[in-house]
Amino acid sequence: MNILILGGTRFLGRYLAKAAIVKGHDVTLFNRGSDPYVFPEIEQLRGDRDGDLEMLKGRQWDAVIDTSGFIPRTVSKSCRLLNQVKHYTYISSISVYSDPTEPGIDENGEVHTLNEDKAEEITLGTAGPIYGEYYGPLKSLSEKAAEKELPGKVLSIRAGQIVGPYDYTDRLPYWLKRIAEGGEVLSPGRPGRPIQVIDARDLAQWVIQLIEKNMTGIYNAVGPDYTLTMGKLLEGCKKVTRSDADFTWVSEKFLNDNKVEPWGEMPLWIPEEFPLPGAKEPLNGFLAVDNNKAINNGLTFRPLSETLEDIWDWEKNRPESADRKAGIQRQLERDLLRLWKKTVG
Repeated sequence: MNILILGGTRFLGRYLAKAAIVKGHDVTLFNRGSDPYVFPEIEQLRGDRDGDLEMLKGRQWDAVIDTSGFIPRTVSKSCRLLNQVKHYTYISSISVYSDPTEPGIDENGEVHTLNEDKAEEITLGTAGPIYGEYYGPLKSLSEKAAEKELPGKVLSIRAGQIVGPYDYTDRLPYWLKRIAEGGEVLSPGRPGRPIQVIDARDLAQWVIQLIEKNMTGIYNAVGPDYTLTMGKLLEGCKKVTRSDADFTWVSEKFLNDNKVEPWGEMPLWIPEEFPLPGAKEPLNGFLAVDNNKAINNGLTFRPLSETLEDIWDWEKNRPESADRKAGIQRQLERDLLRLWKKTVG
């Protein structure tokens, strides 16, 4: 097949391109050219999907994979221009679900709604990404935009927390790096708290398989295929990094009282005991989404240890000066640990 990837040089995009190439497909990338040295052997088209789509006009592809569609306007534009395509994959997010308070949300769960005028007001002058409270609603509206323009041709992949080498969110890389440093590690909540992560390479290989089968519809793409806990994840990081780290699990109330930010400052932590700002209840279903439909349609998972090993190999080769987007500062961590001991003492 001839496959066009909108994006294709960052995290998931590069693994999708690689998976397609390995399977013998012809791949073309369309992006702004910010990473021109990735895949120099394949065709790369330069443009801005919110305005400059000239390079795509008059071209024909069998399938399109949209990894960079964050707002409905840009998704509609690309679908409208590429309306002759046989298959369109839209990489969405489990953030589309409007009520992730209970574990086990499947593909029939209610999704966010957003007025189109409001969406235009929020996104005026940008192609995204836009994170925060509007991320999920905009993704949901983008799914609908794709299906409206290409009815019956769209595969929507609602991905969870994607991990692996080149992970620019730095959430799992933070834990590997911090645990490798050893010593007492501030750990959030309870070790038995469920968590879901999916290796970008497993996701990419599965998406290419679905495209080859001309599969459409909506799939939750989360992993693994067993109940992973935060404790097991951090112990896995400790084993991979051969660390002497000692985990000190502090209560969510303590973290909240001391204004520790979930997810960003304390990566991969979403409180079980209290809601996030703007929410009415704790989001206990956000990291416990149903993935049976995906598994029944071929999604498989490599061992967690392999994923952690590969991320650690990548992380070790990053310069110390590299900008890291997630994680608590070490001095603040030390201060909080001292305060926690006084509190529980």
